[in-house]
Amino acid sequence: MVKLYDSGVYLLNGTEIVEDHQDAAAVLHSRLGDCVPTKEEARKNTIAYRILKEHNTSENMEKLQIKFDKLTSHDITFVGIIQTARASGLEKFPVPYVLTNCHNSLCAVGGTINEDDHMFGLTCAKKYGGVYVPPHQAVIHQFAREMLAGGGKMILGSDSHTRYGALGTMAMGEGGPELVKQLLSKTYDINMPDVVAVYLDGAPIPGVGPQDVALAIIGAVFGNGYVNNKVMEFVGPGVKNLSADFRIGIDVMTTETTCLSSIWETDDTIKEFYDIHGRSEDYAELKPGAVSYYAGMVYVDLSKVRPMIAMPFHPSNTYTIEELNSNLMDILDDVEKRALVSLDGAVNFTLKDKVRNGKLYVDQGIIAGCAGGGFENICDAADILKGASIGADEFTLSIYPASTPIYMELAKNGKLADLIATGAIVKTAFCGPCFGAGDTPANNAFSIRHSTRNFPNREGSKLQSGQIASVALMDARSIAATAANKGYLTAATDIDANYTKPKYFFDKTIYENRVFDSKGEADPSVEIKFGPNIKDWPAMSALTENLILKVVSEIHDPVTTTDELIPSGETSSYRSNPIGLAEFTLSRKDPAYVGRAKEVQKAEKARTAGEDPRKELEELSAVMDTVKTVCRDADFNNTGIGSTIFAVKPGDGSAREQAASCQKVLGGWANIANSYATKRYRSNLINWGMLPFLIEEGELPFKNGDYLFVPDICKAVKEKQTEIKAYVIGEKAKEFTLKMGELTDDERTIILKGCLINYYRG
Repeated sequence: MVKLYDSGVYLLNGTEIVEDHQDAAAVLHSRLGDCVPTKEEARKNTIAYRILKEHNTSENMEKLQIKFDKLTSHDITFVGIIQTARASGLEKFPVPYVLTNCHNSLCAVGGTINEDDHMFGLTCAKKYGGVYVPPHQAVIHQFAREMLAGGGKMILGSDSHTRYGALGTMAMGEGGPELVKQLLSKTYDINMPDVVAVYLDGAPIPGVGPQDVALAIIGAVFGNGYVNNKVMEFVGPGVKNLSADFRIGIDVMTTETTCLSSIWETDDTIKEFYDIHGRSEDYAELKPGAVSYYAGMVYVDLSKVRPMIAMPFHPSNTYTIEELNSNLMDILDDVEKRALVSLDGAVNFTLKDKVRNGKLYVDQGIIAGCAGGGFENICDAADILKGASIGADEFTLSIYPASTPIYMELAKNGKLADLIATGAIVKTAFCGPCFGAGDTPANNAFSIRHSTRNFPNREGSKLQSGQIASVALMDARSIAATAANKGYLTAATDIDANYTKPKYFFDKTIYENRVFDSKGEADPSVEIKFGPNIKDWPAMSALTENLILKVVSEIHDPVTTTDELIPSGETSSYRSNPIGLAEFTLSRKDPAYVGRAKEVQKAEKARTAGEDPRKELEELSAVMDTVKTVCRDADFNNTGIGSTIFAVKPGDGSAREQAASCQKVLGGWANIANSYATKRYRSNLINWGMLPFLIEEGELPFKNGDYLFVPDICKAVKEKQTEIKAYVIGEKAKEFTLKMGELTDDERTIILKGCLINYYRG
């Protein structure tokens, strides 16, 4: 089904694979004669390299400085981004910037908070020259597919699933500060990433959908980091056997591999997509060169992919549905063992009570969002369910078309009526189920979803209230088959369905009637509407000569998600209030974190006010006494006081900058990790002036509650030191080593200044 190559590969004419081993040169000469390019020349023949080169503003293709063609954000992120840019001198959006409202579309909590933010977005689109998509019109990524993507273009979005590679667009999801840089006409600075080929062969069998292929790939590459921070380039003869919607469905899930971005070769199928959407001029044919070199290859035999399921609590915890049903109790036992780690034993979790007469019963099905809400997914689900009933027991089925044009076409072609007749509920475009703001299951319930993630409590339950529900990821087709079987887990390949494959007709009238498009014209006279929850960022100090850090949380999970660092769901209604949102930091992982961090912050606030910080935190007296044994010149004039957390591998998942900024707002000065799960989380730390420390794997020299002293940290950052001396402060000082990893000159300056806002203020 999926094979990973142990070495790099050459791809000849987009189809023939030549492994990079000792015989590679001879093989290439036998195929190409004397026209064999060097490996470096062949690297430049990937689609990804060509697009990156066209968007690189530096003269060095190893150190990229990218300017994107377009930007997009949703209503969890755009307020903070624009507020940061305003504080840094924003006058006009320099490139098209689309503000969608698909996350906090429901005013279920927080009074007027959500709609206040929407009005902020509308007035900013008018003032600065942007595009505003009202709530329920489209989820962020579907609107981008329909109206923004273009062959050979690059889009930056403040949502981690910013992926439009299937349409020939290299797109990246990053934290808000990276969009701020683009709004201020700065660049996105990265090293040239490796490119890994995803070679598709064969064709999928009926009943297998894009989520099945995506989960098979994620299961193969996540744990070993095979594509971590690399570009996935989809090539091979199997591409032509996939519809545009099918390709899009695979592509959006590449985020869950932790890759940097994705790109696909394009053909007449993608040309037709642009034709249907009235944007024929945006199509570009993209193919790898005659001889292209890739750092690795993921080989996928589409004909061997079977309906998949990603069990709680990660998209990489994958099985075929057939395998799960055949080994049900053993796999459920393994899921429980994994849950003990993910949930820290906070609640009792089991799925074994869902087994009825040897079959796994499901409480809820959801087909939604940027992954599941596509036209083809929903039509196939409707065909499977036609004439059936979901039953009158616990099981429910909700379907969210990804945009109003899709919804309209489902109404016109009759699929909407077919779905409603089964007992399913069809709702408007909304990302809520994906992050816990809609269709939260009952306590102990089990939900199957064609959405993007199944992290702990992401569906909306709250560990701190003793609640637990869980999500498994599946394809829309197998969710429909399960619904037709009234909640008993069923693979779509076990259902004899007549897939009608109706043609899609795009009607952009609804967008013309409802979407505000400034056409790039700014109107400085417009007054921005500020709701009472929209607050400015608090003042943040520059980095001091030395640092005293108190460890206020210690997390030993193999991976810590951004959802665990700052919860999604209803808490994100406070996204426009940095101090209010910070109260929820680590609330589902370490509820004591906020209180501990605030105690340390009181001392730092006293210090910066010229007062004695020991009056706020008495233990600092003994700490400073020990500090002076290793650094005689240290005092509270040149030594800042802050908090830090340790996590093994933090930052998997969402691009939300709040995972870092909330720590900063509470006085955080650093993270310490064995590694960082994603580039975007590390970038968020840096952009909020936090030190992204690394420490070797093994027994930690410190524990939660310990004080650490980092002397001459300001000098170390300025002088580009990669290893930094630090001390655990007890009765004596115990030395250990921290590492920083590579930083650009701008990133070092941002850290020295204290945050990106300070950096642009000068």
